[in-house]
Amino acid sequence: MKLKTALLAIAALVSGACTQEYVTLGGYAQGGIYSVKYNPAGVKVSRAEAQQAVDGILEQIDTTLSGYNRKSLLSRRNAGENVELNDMFREIEDISEHYRELSGGAFDVAAGPLFDVWGFGFTADSLPSEEAISAAMERCRKREVLNFNAIAQGYSCDKVAAYLHSIGVKDMLVDIGEIYCEGLNPKGQGWTIAIDTPSDGNNTPGASISGLWHSDGGAYGVVTSGNYRKFYIKDGKKYAHTIDPRTGRPVDHNLLSATVIAPTATEADALATYFMVIGFEKARSWVEDHPGIEACLISSDLTWTSTGF
Repeated sequence: MKLKTALLAIAALVSGACTQEYVTLGGYAQGGIYSVKYNPAGVKVSRAEAQQAVDGILEQIDTTLSGYNRKSLLSRRNAGENVELNDMFREIEDISEHYRELSGGAFDVAAGPLFDVWGFGFTADSLPSEEAISAAMERCRKREVLNFNAIAQGYSCDKVAAYLHSIGVKDMLVDIGEIYCEGLNPKGQGWTIAIDTPSDGNNTPGASISGLWHSDGGAYGVVTSGNYRKFYIKDGKKYAHTIDPRTGRPVDHNLLSATVIAPTATEADALATYFMVIGFEKARSWVEDHPGIEACLISSDLTWTSTGF
């Protein structure tokens, strides 16, 4: 499962230029910058009101689900406090459980102890012993520590999009590390989103791209997950930050990035994580068996895109 911090938001996606005819909202959230663009036609809510509402949604997500905010419900729950969980917490917990079951355990928000023991959490790089791995996996089974980083940004996009729908917005692009887009851009065309080249050292989104995805005007979540921005090398071997919760070890395959197009950003986020765990061939087979999900998979050998991508 991928570990995401906002500054390392493997999304690697950029959008086209926007004119002044569209309203632009923005600010700081989840450790990075977010951007919202929408067509104000027919919308009676002012820009200032919309900005305040979006900031309020993101603040609620931070105080509920952030593992970096020590006063959040998640942090207090993980610290062993007897806290009363709110509806948002229960909702994302239920969604996460759905994808854990769907993936056969390859997606698991309780896998945080494994990231720590391998040096991808808040600890130094390390090569853990078998005993340490077993102990971390036992903590995962007990659901001691939850970490929603693998799904929270997509979930945030959907929450903001739901608010925009409520005020009558039909054309929008929500970028909070991951992306939700719907309708048309200021030029009257579907949104265009670039996919970063998944090469070691490419740490600047948009600096080098491998391709473009063009929306047809429908509603889509667009998420990229990858192994090329967080890893370390010990004794000549590369250890990627994607951990397989089923084995307790970093994945060892040649899939470098997975871009997923799904009806919601939450689903795209979860599936991108899942694909990075199971690898190129299994991910391709899964997409081929599930109409309505599109993907671009980039391995060290080739790039594959689904027929609808």
